[in-house]
Amino acid sequence: MSAVDSTLFNLNPVAALIWQAADGKTPLAKIVEERICPEFDVESREALRDAEQFVMDLAAHGILLLAESPIVESSAPTDKKS
Repeated sequence: MSAVDSTLFNLNPVAALIWQAADGKTPLAKIVEERICPEFDVESREALRDAEQFVMDLAAHGILLLAESPIVESSAPTDKKS
């Protein structure tokens, strides 16, 4: 459910797979190629187009944040005191 406008989303199996795989690190194209296409026997270009529309819809409702590049975890040391 969108906190912005209370829109309720009901996810079909493909949308649910995208939602579960959206970890901020894996590009959408990789999710489509490695998870959606093999599982649902769909052509990658069509699947990517549909997946992009889905994530744009979620982003428009404030449910998902889109980024140009994956999140990169910092390997900087933390300031822990023993």
